[in-house]
Amino acid sequence: MRFFSNETHFDFLGWRFISLSASWAIILAGVVAYFVMGGFNYGIDFTGGTLVQVKLPNAGDIKAIRQTLSNGGIQGFALQSFGNPGADEYLVSLAKADEGTSVTGKTPAAQVEEVLKAHYPDMDVRRVESVGPKVGTELKDSAYESIVFSLIALLIYIWIRFEWRYSIGAIVATAHDVLIVLAAFVFTQREVSLTVVAAVLTVAGYSVNDTIVIFDRIREYTRKFRKRDVKDTFNDSINHTLSRTVLTSGTTLLVVLAIFLFGGQIINDFAFGMLIGVMIGTYSSIFVAAPVVYMLQQRFPPKLR
Repeated sequence: MRFFSNETHFDFLGWRFISLSASWAIILAGVVAYFVMGGFNYGIDFTGGTLVQVKLPNAGDIKAIRQTLSNGGIQGFALQSFGNPGADEYLVSLAKADEGTSVTGKTPAAQVEEVLKAHYPDMDVRRVESVGPKVGTELKDSAYESIVFSLIALLIYIWIRFEWRYSIGAIVATAHDVLIVLAAFVFTQREVSLTVVAAVLTVAGYSVNDTIVIFDRIREYTRKFRKRDVKDTFNDSINHTLSRTVLTSGTTLLVVLAIFLFGGQIINDFAFGMLIGVMIGTYSSIFVAAPVVYMLQQRFPPKLR
């Protein structure tokens, strides 16, 4: 099955300055938004705290629930509705809760349950998660390290498999994808948790896989057509792998979209990150990775073997 024939001749490299400028403009906007909006909206995985998911049938207005918690002595909490409209489910987040029990002998989750149970007898606790502040800090550091080390590993792998120009092109494209996914979380202020880090790492791997397919074809055509114009070789390589790229990305995108729409709130942020990542990863393989390698070859021509 092919979406494009081998006779297509899109001048992808002719758009390289426009595509690269647009990409880095989005990343710059993300950096500005990061400082203006106060950074990422970290979940309790990274900040430490307690999360209580409850079901309150016919609880009414969320303001009444918030007032109930305040009157019950619960301090420093955040309350939000959870799930589909009418699900009557809510998340109570208590930031930087200490590990163990409080001076009253009750855990933060138990205190929330006691206060709500007194006003809503039909209340049902669906989920409780607790992370100590020290553990949260360690998880945040580990998350950053995992992203950096994965990029370094990809750099080394592609350097060995191809050459340094391809390695730099792939790592620029992968870093580009990671930064844009993170920028999307800054813009939307969606919660950044361990599942989001998993999505970012998955996006990095997916992007490199797509990029390597194009790089393989570029290397093949470069060796086969040595006297051909380099720009034409790059463009033909991208055009001839275009059907494979669109088909692979399209099927992946359909699955991720289904998870995003119907997978529920628990993995919605993960699906959101994957949704943005798959689209950007496909784009960067064509409009970032290949142009970077082309420009490097123009600046540092490889020795003919």
